[in-house]
Amino acid sequence: MDSRIKQNPESTFDLVLKVKCQASENEDPVVLWKFPEDFGDQEVLQSVPKFCFPFDIERVSQNQVGQHFTFVLTDIESKQKFGFCRLTSGGKVCLCIVSYLPWFEVYYKLLNTLADYLAKEQENDLNDMLKSLYSHPVPKANTPVSLNVNQEMFFASEQVLKNQPYLVSHSYFITPDVTGLPTIPESRNLTEYFVAVDVNNMMQLYASMLHERRIIITSSKLSTLTACVHGSVALLYPMYWQHIYIPVLPPHLLDYCCAPMPYLIGVHLSLIDRVKNRSLEDVVMLNVDTNTLENPFNDLNNLPSEVVSALKNKLKKQSTATGDGVARAFLRTQAALFGSYRDALRYKPGEPITFCEDSFVKHRSSTTKHFLETAVNLQLFKQFIDGRLSKLNAGRGFSDVFEEEITSGGFCGDFC
Repeated sequence: MDSRIKQNPESTFDLVLKVKCQASENEDPVVLWKFPEDFGDQEVLQSVPKFCFPFDIERVSQNQVGQHFTFVLTDIESKQKFGFCRLTSGGKVCLCIVSYLPWFEVYYKLLNTLADYLAKEQENDLNDMLKSLYSHPVPKANTPVSLNVNQEMFFASEQVLKNQPYLVSHSYFITPDVTGLPTIPESRNLTEYFVAVDVNNMMQLYASMLHERRIIITSSKLSTLTACVHGSVALLYPMYWQHIYIPVLPPHLLDYCCAPMPYLIGVHLSLIDRVKNRSLEDVVMLNVDTNTLENPFNDLNNLPSEVVSALKNKLKKQSTATGDGVARAFLRTQAALFGSYRDALRYKPGEPITFCEDSFVKHRSSTTKHFLETAVNLQLFKQFIDGRLSKLNAGRGFSDVFEEEITSGGFCGDFC
């Protein structure tokens, strides 16, 4: 399972809900409306509403209005299903779109459109638009799409739309290419993360993720909170966080913070005191609002100093830059740390290709060697290697931005 994203989902979304919260968090939120109307998975209908108000509803709600945030559910195949949310009506009502597609910007825009329709009581138009999107096959990456209320989807090139601007509705979008590196400002997650958290804390958090620690991120803004969780974990590419992953934790699941295994969890600031009152041990905690990191470890010092210096220099130069520079700086670091995996692949005629851990760790500088001795036991590294081997042994070659970075940076030996 080298990726947690489901390949080729059947539809652009599974479900849309309008949910109302109760006066007390002891009472379950109520589903006011759903699309499709005949959606029958009771487990989803019971679990999703509980994620729609992930804060202390008796203390905060009004100041969360209009904010977008995204929670994550994990299906039976360990694939991530995203819940894209927008709070309305004084923070008491949540609109939620559930989808396997990590199209953050697209669904946030669509949520604004849904909120407009509902505010104007145009539910028929809303249903028509959702039907057109739900019934149409998932568009390929970089396809311009305009949703109309007459149950039709309209596809046109950007040039046509430029020449005929009247065709562009407020529900127009271009389907994202989720295989590319996230860019600033197009990726809201990475942009918010880079703006809110300084370079040093970004690097510390990255190092803690590479050591698979228990990590809590907190903020008083739901949009910033989940953006920072999603944005930080994306910088592990081509690896994927393999443990508990809850970008925003609802009140009824706060005990997850006491789990003995690694986790990456977002907690709204209104709940953080309740979390701290539990017996937390060896937890890395980032407060995004104050840009402060509590860290009982020295994980960054365990990374090779030359790799850390190069990353820091690249990130400092990105302070005002747009594009994929931030993501590429971390990609270069991943290539420097792990790119020599290619040299440790073993080929024997008639036998499956294997990976030799000893060879991977050997022949490296002492600081790199020390880190890699730990890294070979990490779930994220094991899953990465398993994914590469399964593709090679199935006769499927692969080329991605990580492999290109290894080659261009000279991070492996003869195999390159």
